[in-house]
Amino acid sequence: MTGFARLSTIAALCLALNAPVSAFAQEARTPTAQRQESRQPETQRLPPESVTRHSLELPGRTLKLTATAGSLTLVDGEGKPQAEIGFVAYVKDDEDPATRPITFAVNGGPGASSAYLNLLAFGPWRLPVGESRISPSAPVGLVPNAETWLDFTDLVFIDPPGTGYSRVIGDEKVRDRFYSVNGDIDGLAAFVTRWLKEKNRLLSPKFFAGESYGGFRGPLLAEKLQRDQGIGFSGLVLVSPVFDFDWLDQSSFAPWVDATRLPSMAAARLARSGPVTRDALREAEAYASGEYLVDMMKGLQDGAAVERVSQRVATLTGLDPALVRRLAGRVSGNAFQREARRASDEIVSAYDADVAGYNPNPTVLFPQFEDPVLTALTAPLTSAMLDHLTRTLNYKAEGRYNLLNEGVSRAWKWGGGRDHVENVSELRQSLALDSKLRVLVVHGFTDLVTPYFASQILLDQLPDFGSEKRVSLRVYGGGHMFYSRDASRQAFRSDVQRLFDETLRVWGDGLKKD
Repeated sequence: MTGFARLSTIAALCLALNAPVSAFAQEARTPTAQRQESRQPETQRLPPESVTRHSLELPGRTLKLTATAGSLTLVDGEGKPQAEIGFVAYVKDDEDPATRPITFAVNGGPGASSAYLNLLAFGPWRLPVGESRISPSAPVGLVPNAETWLDFTDLVFIDPPGTGYSRVIGDEKVRDRFYSVNGDIDGLAAFVTRWLKEKNRLLSPKFFAGESYGGFRGPLLAEKLQRDQGIGFSGLVLVSPVFDFDWLDQSSFAPWVDATRLPSMAAARLARSGPVTRDALREAEAYASGEYLVDMMKGLQDGAAVERVSQRVATLTGLDPALVRRLAGRVSGNAFQREARRASDEIVSAYDADVAGYNPNPTVLFPQFEDPVLTALTAPLTSAMLDHLTRTLNYKAEGRYNLLNEGVSRAWKWGGGRDHVENVSELRQSLALDSKLRVLVVHGFTDLVTPYFASQILLDQLPDFGSEKRVSLRVYGGGHMFYSRDASRQAFRSDVQRLFDETLRVWGDGLKKD
């Protein structure tokens, strides 16, 4: 792979987890070039809002909506502009804003724009892409999205600074603050607050949806808004999220890192024969969290434990037993990508191990290759988003549109006083403080980047917050962007609508009591 796959193990993890490199850039960049890439000239301001009205014909219904493409300028205490944050909002016409839910959506990275969730998951329009192989030269025409969430919530898709057309317009110190774990949350909290005030939506039930690093943002943003702005989210939808980065760091040699990926590797083997279910993976999950961990804890010097692990992992994953034995049963994501389909000279995607592409260097033991999902999606999704903004939404900004910005990812500051980068603490606090808050966590079975079983294990560690189950995990066919598959996107929408229905029922009961 270009870019992030050439970094050190931990740096590659941070980039690959949620927003990989910009596919427009094919060579390494100096720090100066990265800073230039992730900033737009201060004199080049974004255009004013564009408001358009649309009518979409969907199965069994007609959806009338108002779309707004624009930006909000964040300023410091002295009123000096710090950043322009772009957004696309869709509001269903003829609804009462006081009771109509509003959902704020962000993607991951750090460094990814919100185009993925907007045009592939739950916006009013959708870019159809293949489920088995994705072509960068595929047609980019959008179609009405039958699985849009706009039927039950208004939508605001946010591009954090450095993504989409959004940009930092302050100095390097300002840029460093936005490109950090805590500064990023500060900026998003300021945006959400400003948007709600300016659009007169402070009374609306408020929800959040975030993918990958965007999912990591969710509990942090909920806690920040509640504590500093007096704004509460009623529900969080966390898509392929990371809860604790230490759980995915293969350089740590921690056995649970391998354990969290094993069920997803088993799912990739099963997927070649048909749809995957949780029931079909019970054996792999039980082994990964039981005997596998016990034998892994015994270490490499216990030959009997290594042999047991190697045999069982080879059976579950379908990998060559001799290879798994050489790896002592510790199969990294990169190794699985290379070896799962080596017999057919194919490599599988880290983002969906059920999708394969041709190996450009089949005679090389450790080949470099582009990801057949992530990289292949970049060209069609970028073109579709630019056309959507320019032609459909009549928003014509100058400068570069960053679908994935390598400069943001490389410049990200992971410090800020935290022992390590996690959000389970904030999730626990939010659930404990708000007995009405509901959280839906969703994953794809064959995602090797943010494996579903890591979330399952961490969610199992939450305390009992009452008899009503307010945190749920759902897993669908596909990988990191499982929603690109029709059946998974349909199931995803049904689960989300159920979350909204349950949350708003409780919310409505509270209004009646008041």
